[in-house]
Amino acid sequence: MNKRNFIKLFSAVIASPVISSLMARGTTKDKLTNWAGNLEYGTDRVSSANSLEEVRNYVKKQRRLKVLGTRHCFNNIADSTDNFLSLKPMDEVVALDPEAHTVTVDAGMTYGQLCPLLHSKGLALHNLASLPHISIAGAISTATHGSGEKNGNLSTAVSAMEIVTAAGEVVKLSRQRDGEAFWGAVVGLGALGVITKVTLDVQPTFLMRQYVYENMPLAEVKNHFDAIQSSAYSVSLFTDWQNQRISEVWLKSRVEAGQAFNATPEFFGAKPASKNLHPIVELSAENCTEQMGVPGPWYERLPHFRMGFTPSAGKELQSEYFVPRRHAVEAILAVERLRDQVTPHLLISEIRAIAADNLWLSPCYQQPSVTIHFTWKQDWPAVSKLLPIVEKELAPFDARPHWGKLFTISPAVLRSQYKKLPDFIRLSKNYDPQGKFRNEFLSTNIFSS
Repeated sequence: MNKRNFIKLFSAVIASPVISSLMARGTTKDKLTNWAGNLEYGTDRVSSANSLEEVRNYVKKQRRLKVLGTRHCFNNIADSTDNFLSLKPMDEVVALDPEAHTVTVDAGMTYGQLCPLLHSKGLALHNLASLPHISIAGAISTATHGSGEKNGNLSTAVSAMEIVTAAGEVVKLSRQRDGEAFWGAVVGLGALGVITKVTLDVQPTFLMRQYVYENMPLAEVKNHFDAIQSSAYSVSLFTDWQNQRISEVWLKSRVEAGQAFNATPEFFGAKPASKNLHPIVELSAENCTEQMGVPGPWYERLPHFRMGFTPSAGKELQSEYFVPRRHAVEAILAVERLRDQVTPHLLISEIRAIAADNLWLSPCYQQPSVTIHFTWKQDWPAVSKLLPIVEKELAPFDARPHWGKLFTISPAVLRSQYKKLPDFIRLSKNYDPQGKFRNEFLSTNIFSS
């Protein structure tokens, strides 16, 4: 992903405060953009830090800054008009503690870097996102997730973290020692300070098989959603919302007694794929992780896309909404009714289940959830008109947007969805009383009255 040739920002008129910095600024090839090229950042002033002391010194000198990660957010949650600090050089494994079942890493490390190292030591993480290219600190800060009804999002693996506050002080928080402050800080949206180290829970390494089935009738989802979601360690449903069907079902199964998926000739009306597939049927499966039941290490099966390849479609936009698990089928059918409006602008949708957690600003806070994800064609004027329509249909189910993707839900509604938000604001003001780490996104959606 770091070697992508970023495309230029397209011109768009934007109404929503959530993504107002998507407005065209007269781009040039030298402008700093996110990975998909839809967002041009507000500054190209980027400094790098190689150590904790360098981070502390830099933070103390700046009036405002944001940390620049692997740039996979589609909105302006990580944007800055002042200064960026990159922790990319800080990407080492700091400590491995097999007895405590933890690994501590520098915040600049990506999952793609960490996972092979863990596997070589006989260890594994509980889950991974669709892409291994993302930074660990960025993923946990935005509650990024994988799939599996018993699997919490990636931030639930965090057992401790180190943060540099606005004053340049070092704060260390742990699940065991710090209770509520820890639960508030993990999904911190970049508002508390600079994450410099993260400690993650690990487990013994395991092998997985991945199977793909095609053309599941939507009626099967309606009638057997729970059975489908519980059939494997990780389950993803891909659809273009047409023809009353799920085009592809991806099932990721641990090769262990009692957990292995039984690859039957039919799966709720769907048939086994005869070759590796990409979620977007027109695209080559070369970028995708191995399928057809071929066993392999957990980190080469849990993501949908392989490290070293362009993830997903590349030139795209993304939105995603979390709904309580109990409303999953109703929410899916609500979106399906919009099929003729949605499909012309869509590349693919993905439906996944995620376990509940106790992290204050996680969309899965104290509720098992199902996400409906949209990978859109990169046509912001069309997508910007569609999002409010989709969100209106999902509003009765208290749909919460992914923090790092495109949405138009109002700040007032967004704030009303998180009962721990007042506590989060107090916590953030303890670490950053003058708003050094705030930006337009945070000021609008979190800190405005």
